[in-house]
Order: sequence, then structure tokens, then C-alpha cells
Amino acid sequence: MATCESCGNEYDMPLEITTAGKTHVFDSFECAIHKLAPRCEHCGVTVIGHGVQANGHFFCCAHCATHEGHEGLVDHTG
Repeated sequence: MATCESCGNEYDMPLEITTAGKTHVFDSFECAIHKLAPRCEHCGVTVIGHGVQANGHFFCCAHCATHEGHEGLVDHTG
């Protein structure tokens, strides 16, 4: 049994996700996203897609990045 880092649930089939050299344990993808996914620095939404980055800052889209003063970014589409 392992304990989920996000919700504290004891679970017999945990997810182990290693990022930046540290292993994290979760009982679901939902809990992993809640704990590990970045948040848009403009609107606060959880970035679970590609998002955009500018000078080390994370945003959900180019629109939000522009509102924070980062010009020239574009969203990638199909």
C-alpha cells in the first residue's frame, strides 16, 4: 500500500512519477495533475496541455502570456 501525496488515500496500485530527480506517488492521474502541473501565471488555470513558456514563466496560452508582457508567442494548432 502507498499513500497518495495529494489526497492521502492508501492505494494498492499507485502511480509513481519521477520528475526532476524526485519520485512522487499518487492514486490517480487527477491527483498527479493537481500536485505537479504548472498553473498559468495570468489566469491561474492548471496547464495540462502544451501551454507556452516565456523566460521561465508558464502560461496556458499566448493570450495570457501577452497580458503579462511577453510578446511574440503563438499557440500551436493542428
